[in-house]
Amino acid sequence: MSRTGNCWDNASVESFFGTLTRELVYHRHYATRDDATRDIFEYIEVFYNRKRCHSTLGYDSPAEYEAKTAVA
Repeated sequence: MSRTGNCWDNASVESFFGTLTRELVYHRHYATRDDATRDIFEYIEVFYNRKRCHSTLGYDSPAEYEAKTAVA
């Protein structure tokens, strides 16, 4: 996220937040803020970054894509 009032700067973040809410948050009820924090952290770190395929990355997960493109 960068410049205030420039929607194009925030497009990727808005897309991610849309995915997060559609795939996780709308399907859960959290009793506490800590419960939500833990669940969202697990979704991002365990599922989204390591298992979920992304079309813009050639249907690899971000972790797989990074491993393939890392310069030795």
